[in-house]
Amino acid sequence: MKNLLFIFLFSIAGLQAQEGKHEKIKALKTAYITEKLALTSSEAEKFWPVYNSYGEKFYALRFKEHRDIYKKLRDGLDKLTDAEANELIDKNLSIEASKLELRKQMTEALRKVISPKKIILLKKTENDFKHELLDRYKHGREKEKP
Repeated sequence: MKNLLFIFLFSIAGLQAQEGKHEKIKALKTAYITEKLALTSSEAEKFWPVYNSYGEKFYALRFKEHRDIYKKLRDGLDKLTDAEANELIDKNLSIEASKLELRKQMTEALRKVISPKKIILLKKTENDFKHELLDRYKHGREKEKP
């Protein structure tokens, strides 16, 4: 019984730590984008609700992509029939088209909030943030190696 309670508490702590990491990354991204785009307080007040709303929609698409495509690929490409492979290709194309449509919608909404130059800079800034985050992760992992 003690072991079961310990496992339960450990699981909850792990979930909270993971949730904390996501919140920390989100806060870092917010600060990074705000700084790189040089958003004024007025712009930031209008920008973040729009950006976060579309961010949630992008997250839902990535989750669907993971659930519908990557899980099947993890089981092994060799196990797929040609029909299943074609179905995965079609799902992937559909998700990519949805991402593009969301990007268009977000851009239109942001045109009412920030300048076109800042919209262009946003895409570069998002990519730069991803690369910086991956570099930090990579260097952190290298430090852990004996």
